[in-house]
Amino acid sequence: MARAFCIPGVLFLAAALVLSFLTSISLPYLPAIDIARTHFGTQVIQSEQQAFTDIRFGVWAPCYYDEKEDRTCFKAAHGYKISISNQEKTANVIIGSSWTQGLAVHPVAAGVTFIAFLMSFSQHVTVTLAASLTSFLAAFITLIAFAIDIALFAYLKHQVNKLPDVNGNTTAGAGFWMTLASFILLLLAGCTVCFGRRRERMSGATSYPALSSEKKSFWSRFRRN
Repeated sequence: MARAFCIPGVLFLAAALVLSFLTSISLPYLPAIDIARTHFGTQVIQSEQQAFTDIRFGVWAPCYYDEKEDRTCFKAAHGYKISISNQEKTANVIIGSSWTQGLAVHPVAAGVTFIAFLMSFSQHVTVTLAASLTSFLAAFITLIAFAIDIALFAYLKHQVNKLPDVNGNTTAGAGFWMTLASFILLLLAGCTVCFGRRRERMSGATSYPALSSEKKSFWSRFRRN
């Protein structure tokens, strides 16, 4: 592969791998990386016997934040559900596990990205082709993860807006945008590796010596040297 295409492809995959890996860890292990969050201002909302002003959703668990920014997280698990009540406890909504179980696609995307990253160091034609295809596969899985993130964000916003007398501001978290950035980087990596392989084949095809186009006459065969 042409070196000019090889190095950017490896860098794109490395950046996508870091973003995807950090998003896969998420809450409760990395407090700064969440998928979606809702801020209730100065209102104190109730959920699972817990009073809070902010709630953040991670891949493995949700975390509550009180007025003092003290954090309380659920125990990490695959798929979780929470119930949110308004301040007067006259109404409540539920974010079911069906909306959070799909978040486990994030570590799957990170694993496939890691495989593509390892393959990108090879100079073998077959392996580089596999690296390109694996990058596109990782991009597809990341796109699925991003769609799940969008669904969770939209559903959370819809459910919070159903609560009476609650002014909740639902926004996308850092993990949401990191997933989008990882998807774009994987597409760029797959295209870069593919173009590099094509350029190598073209350069190899033009390296063969050109055949002489000069034609010899029939009588020249009988001439003396």
